Amino acid sequence: MQTVVIVIHLMIVATLIATVLLQKSEGGGLGIGGGAGFMSSRGTANLLSRTTAILAAGFFITSLFLSWLASYDRKPSSIILPTTQSQPAGGAAPTVPSSGGVLDSLKKSDERQSQPAPSGPEAPHSQ
Repeated sequence: MQTVVIVIHLMIVATLIATVLLQKSEGGGLGIGGGAGFMSSRGTANLLSRTTAILAAGFFITSLFLSWLASYDRKPSSIILPTTQSQPAGGAAPTVPSSGGVLDSLKKSDERQSQPAPSGPEAPHSQ
């Protein structure tokens, strides 16, 4: 299902890019885009602007649907505290992880880094 919506979404994106590039520039910001092109009639401009609006709405709808579809089966979880993946067989009480979470592991790594390094052989000092 998600693959089908992604393919439709990409087809809408490619068509939207093409229709935006086909439209006539009205600003002439860099001195280009003026003059008569092969699509200079007003009817073509109306058709391209309507097509752009329809494709933009399709892009918006498929984007919302893809974000909803991605979060449909997501289970709430915490990034701070680790959760147990499965219950042990036999009705035993769940075990508490020894690490204690992300904050505790960061605190332990800071403590290890603050300890002085073991002293080894040193180079002679010049006086």
